[in-house]
Amino acid sequence: MRGAEAVLACLREQDVDTVFGYPGGMILPLYDALYGQTEIRQILVTHEQNAAHAADGYARATGRVGVCIATSGPGATNLVTGIATAYMDSIPMVAITGQVDLEMLGRDAFQETDILDVTMPVTKHNYKIKNAADLVPTIREAFALARSGRPGPVLIDVPRNLFFEEVAYAEQKREERRPGKPDADFAICAAEAAAEIVNAERPLVIVGGGVISAGASAQTIAFIEKYKLPVVHTLMGMGGIPSTHPQMLGFIGMHGAKTANYAVGAADLVIALGSRFADRQTGNLSKFTANRKFIHIDIDPAEIDKIVGSSIGLAGDMCVILNLLMRQAPKSDYAAWWQQLHTWQEEFAYDYHSDALSVPWALNQVARMTAGKACAYATDVGQHQMWAALHLRVETPRTWLTSGGLGTMGYGLPAAMGAQIAWGDQRRVIHITGDGSIKMTGNEFYTIARLGLPVISIIANNHALGMIRQLQKGLYKEHYIACELDHEMDYVKYAESFGIKAVRVSTQEEFAAALQKALDDRMHPRVIVMDVCRSFV
Repeated sequence: MRGAEAVLACLREQDVDTVFGYPGGMILPLYDALYGQTEIRQILVTHEQNAAHAADGYARATGRVGVCIATSGPGATNLVTGIATAYMDSIPMVAITGQVDLEMLGRDAFQETDILDVTMPVTKHNYKIKNAADLVPTIREAFALARSGRPGPVLIDVPRNLFFEEVAYAEQKREERRPGKPDADFAICAAEAAAEIVNAERPLVIVGGGVISAGASAQTIAFIEKYKLPVVHTLMGMGGIPSTHPQMLGFIGMHGAKTANYAVGAADLVIALGSRFADRQTGNLSKFTANRKFIHIDIDPAEIDKIVGSSIGLAGDMCVILNLLMRQAPKSDYAAWWQQLHTWQEEFAYDYHSDALSVPWALNQVARMTAGKACAYATDVGQHQMWAALHLRVETPRTWLTSGGLGTMGYGLPAAMGAQIAWGDQRRVIHITGDGSIKMTGNEFYTIARLGLPVISIIANNHALGMIRQLQKGLYKEHYIACELDHEMDYVKYAESFGIKAVRVSTQEEFAAALQKALDDRMHPRVIVMDVCRSFV
């Protein structure tokens, strides 16, 4: 078959049912192969960056590899921010880019860009195909790499003429890579870690995004319940353990909950599950590591001792490791430790009793009104993102989509779109953004409206780049520069221009009524614009 047809055959082998992309001359043969077939749905976005974010959202929602496609030159380079976002958060993705014909490589042809060198720092691996016979095995290898071990994005660059060449194709079933059994030394190390846990006086578990990637939520719950361990979550670990679990203390880090951060500071043993100890989690590293031991469990051996040294490191399949750790019998119920934690929970409980509409109040209202409903949450980046992590209640893995490592403004709307496409009518996606982020990728409302996706968008409009303004207030003597969005924009009319129903709210009652109406309408996208007081931030 032709190379383009072989690409689609390989995608079907990998259970791909959706690709996100934007056409151009060098990728057009692949689009032509998509014409008329029904197994793989192609989603035309409004910008290639959004194709990558949508594929990322699809992958986070499903646990499968997300796929995006783009043409050479600007099409490929526009994918880079989305690829980097997936790389920093360990999201499985395959990006397929068209390239100029082989004979034109290196001649500065129209829309020629060396996308391999551009993306090398932000991909798990990348390939340039130079022989049509390599096309099929390379695609299979790329998918295996994207999903195995520590997941991540892989890019395949295909010169246009190879899509037309005849290639040999024989169907091959996808093989699942299963983790090997731990050796004797590993089991001994796990036993040492288990002994540290049962002998600690103030142990604490940190749940990171690796728990979700590993599908280890059930094992993690069994682990913390067996030993009565308090648990906190990172930004990426939200949903790994239900937010309402009685042993959950909340979100840790620079913008985290006081109880959670106090607990980390007072713990004598920290058990980190799938967390890479990012700087916004640890803050001052010497203070973070002082007077406590660490057990670090991660799929990636390179993460062990990279940030936090002198830990007991266990690199491998998390489910296997947790089962090994649970062989020890508990020695204590940590009553004194839990008494201290409960005291902090009461002291630092957030007071939602206010007559004013604020973002924390609104997000708590979202949590209350969606409790028990099949919903998921996608955020952009900024103050609203931190408030969402603090005030939403995420009960299920893969229902929290946010850019953690790269911190990509504009991520939320296309990611919400990708997740909503993945879930169909099984789950409703609520997108939370600010007036800064929505200006970056709000054009994707066009695709959402065109496809009739029932995404709910909540725009917190405070007429500022809120996080920048907050940093300038606290660290730069209130020198407010390049943060004021004081030119009035009508976000209701903006949404309505795409054919989306929208409403502006300025009171708690108006917000609750608008949200209920949006939740009741399961067929159409809705936008709620919150006019919030700038003095609040």
